[in-house]
Amino acid sequence: MALCLQFCTYSQTNKNTAMDDTTKKNNPVYSNTDTSKVNVSEDEWKKILPEDVYYIARKKGTEPAWSSPLEHIKDKGTYYCAVCGNALFVSDTKFESGCGWPSFYEPVSKGSVIYAPDHTYGMNRTEVMCGRCKSHLGHVFDDGPPPTGLRYCINGVVLDFKKAKQAEEKYNKDKKE
Repeated sequence: MALCLQFCTYSQTNKNTAMDDTTKKNNPVYSNTDTSKVNVSEDEWKKILPEDVYYIARKKGTEPAWSSPLEHIKDKGTYYCAVCGNALFVSDTKFESGCGWPSFYEPVSKGSVIYAPDHTYGMNRTEVMCGRCKSHLGHVFDDGPPPTGLRYCINGVVLDFKKAKQAEEKYNKDKKE
């Protein structure tokens, strides 16, 4: 068990509900362009977010390893916070770490994520949170690839992925031809 926890925390969630467009529309703070800090009560978050997103983002839970469809996506694009829409990572920094969660070696910007010490489960780790809404994303470890040597191990449930516009337009054009 300790070996499993060394890589990323492991616990089960009861439901797997993605942040769909309806949920995003019911979330008054969700925006891919607004970078202002978000201050919402836990009661309000519980009303706005799907159960699985709330559990991981606000209660610092963890999705089961290898359960995220985002783990194997290779498309070009941007990963956003599923809670508030803040840009977090670009696909160029994603890599296969083998830990079972989407992994990145660098955030979009220094302010896109924030950090806090995490000593749960008797371990010394660094928690990664969204820089806009302070939702739990995962953890960062110092065993990643160059150029940073970091591995951001992020729960896929709290990520939204949007394909790069150019790549999507090219795909649609090629598909028609």
